[in-house]
Amino acid sequence: MLPVMWNPAPALRVSREDREWLEALVRSGRTPQRVALRAHLVLRAAEGRPNHALAKELGVSRPTVLLWRQRYVAAGVAGLLRDAPRPGRKKRIGPEKVEAIVNATLQTTPPDATHWSVRTLAKRQRVSPATVHRIWQAHNLQPHRVETFKLSRDPAFVSKLRDIVGLYLNPPAKALVLSVDEKSQIQALDRTQPILPLRPGVPARQTHDYERHGTTTLFAALNILEGHVIERCQSRHTHTEFIAFLATIDQQTPRRQDIHLILDNYGTHKHPTVKTWLAEHPRFHFHFTPTGASWLNLVERFFAEITRKRLRRGTFRSVPALIAAIRSYVREHNKDPRPFIWTATASAIFRKIKRCKEALETGH
Repeated sequence: MLPVMWNPAPALRVSREDREWLEALVRSGRTPQRVALRAHLVLRAAEGRPNHALAKELGVSRPTVLLWRQRYVAAGVAGLLRDAPRPGRKKRIGPEKVEAIVNATLQTTPPDATHWSVRTLAKRQRVSPATVHRIWQAHNLQPHRVETFKLSRDPAFVSKLRDIVGLYLNPPAKALVLSVDEKSQIQALDRTQPILPLRPGVPARQTHDYERHGTTTLFAALNILEGHVIERCQSRHTHTEFIAFLATIDQQTPRRQDIHLILDNYGTHKHPTVKTWLAEHPRFHFHFTPTGASWLNLVERFFAEITRKRLRRGTFRSVPALIAAIRSYVREHNKDPRPFIWTATASAIFRKIKRCKEALETGH
């Protein structure tokens, strides 16, 4: 059999500007290898190298050489920098089916569950689970998740909200703003068997049952500007313990500064004895959050942190051990305190509440 013979291709015409660009691409260490190969191919083709020899030299096929020669002629150097778009597989799911899956997710539930899963909806709609998953992602649907909310019914909600947010965003000069609350019924729990430690590939393990050794209540005052926390653990959380905590705040803050306390509407904070104490200490000023709006109190954020980092997985054989752990955590926190920054304005909160009320009225 005689060898296949090709007529040599004419030398590729490359302008001086393009040649300099191509040479820079070949020399640069940051050029992707596939782009450098194409640039080198065009430069060699401009020297008049035959296509078959050029293919052998660069370790590619002759059709590849022809492809990039033609791409350069059609699109210049820019055509070498990216691959041409490919048509890909045709979509099998039409817009009607997509709409049906979205509507089923939003407006229906399966007969034996509260929400659809990928597999149950895929079976009902006769598509693959991957198809349902892609459609949910595209429409930002998450039926497996649920969040909680509560709208305050406090008739003075607007004025109280503006008061609290104003303290966060524009605190009074030469005064301290403290977010105050109690975390009650913190249990000293001890597991019934020793905890199995963390190992490679195996998480730490603890028994599901536990022994109770009593409770304590953590009173905390969070300085909203500095993040410093004043704490006191007590056995109960009546007005007597609250007044004792107010005395602790009085002792641990500069005497000549006014103190603005952000509090919830717990009855202890409004007890007549507390009001009497407040009248005897005129530098203290109480600001109450709206009823059912504890999320406005920043100290709740600190309670979430101490619960997650120290209490939830802790084991305590006695209440004193629990109190020691709490005080140790607060002490370490105060060594490098970082405030929780409030950013939401009152207007932004009002708009969000308005949208929530509209959703409740319309059901969407």
